[in-house]
Amino acid sequence: MKTKAMPARVTAEDSDTEKSAKTDKKHKHKQLKWLIGSMVFFMLLNGISLISTPFCDFYQHWVYPVWGQTYGRLTSLLPFSFGELLIAVAVFGIPLSLIVMAVLLIFKKGKRGKVAKIFGFVYGWILVFIVGTETLNCFVLYHTSTFEQLNGISTSQHTDKELETLAFRLTEQINVLAKEVERDADGKFLLTSDVAEVSCGAVAALDDEFKNFGGYYVRPKGIYCSFFMSQMDLMGIYFPFSMEANYNTEMYKAKLPCTACHELAHTKGFMREEEANFIAFVACDRCDDAEFRYSGYLSALTYVRNKIFEYADEDTKIRLDSSICDEVWTDIDANREFWKSVEEAEDTVFDSQTVSEVSDKAMEASLHANGVKDGKKSYGRMVDLMLNYYGEHSFAGE
Repeated sequence: MKTKAMPARVTAEDSDTEKSAKTDKKHKHKQLKWLIGSMVFFMLLNGISLISTPFCDFYQHWVYPVWGQTYGRLTSLLPFSFGELLIAVAVFGIPLSLIVMAVLLIFKKGKRGKVAKIFGFVYGWILVFIVGTETLNCFVLYHTSTFEQLNGISTSQHTDKELETLAFRLTEQINVLAKEVERDADGKFLLTSDVAEVSCGAVAALDDEFKNFGGYYVRPKGIYCSFFMSQMDLMGIYFPFSMEANYNTEMYKAKLPCTACHELAHTKGFMREEEANFIAFVACDRCDDAEFRYSGYLSALTYVRNKIFEYADEDTKIRLDSSICDEVWTDIDANREFWKSVEEAEDTVFDSQTVSEVSDKAMEASLHANGVKDGKKSYGRMVDLMLNYYGEHSFAGE
């Protein structure tokens, strides 16, 4: 006689497990939609920035400062560079997490799908964070109106004679300042100023004349692994994913004040390197601190002198170099010696030349991706800005 199989009894525990599975599946589906939606949103912002300068100008003036007032203010509370910490976590944490994932996939045979999803979402959100902060705090800002357009500065061309006149004006000013700053027993520049405090005040003071310099200012921070930064030929760096202005603590100190102002210019939404260079110089020139003024002139003179040496005959070169006082040459030579020592350093974790080449290619790629066709050469275009602006304005000491 055949008997009918009795249906399995559904327990409360089975019901709870089924509900939990459905809830978990629903949560993951919702998370995936947010993940994809966020990425699409940031890609859309990048696309709009490529075709609409007015949108980028609006963003720089009204939206970007909000991130500085909130996220930038938060990271500024930390006594160390949060951006450097994030990079360290990425460099060591991501490879370690990949090893952990591989181990779990091998030994958790019944839960491989769950493991893959968890790690997939973690890596996905990391990618969204990188793309999001780069977009909001960097990429869009590369496509704003130029500094000249925003502030009504001429963009006319200038003659070699006008460039040489600018060089001698700079030389006259720096020769005076060279005798006002502190020096050690070897005659080298000594930094005594509070870089973070003075640089913030110097750049903020530009709000009286130029647009977009108001609001909260993050405090510039030194990088702990500054020697590695030196190997990359970097004096300063702006981290979009932490909204921080960071500087190399090992660099020759005469360059530090101007570098801090340069990185602060980036935190105000001016991503183009030539504009940040120009902003840093103007901020230093107008600063009451002689060390900042001297640092600004030392940086500007380097760019102007390099520009002149691209075309000038020997007589012009000799005439310019002989007009520069011995104290300034001491600092120029000391700065060169520092970079030479980095190149020749031994017993380093990574070869300096290799690190420099990789860094150089990465920077070139980043600048090209953001529409800067001449890459690192764009730094020198600050000379054009100086010619146009200081053709109508005097230096603070004139």
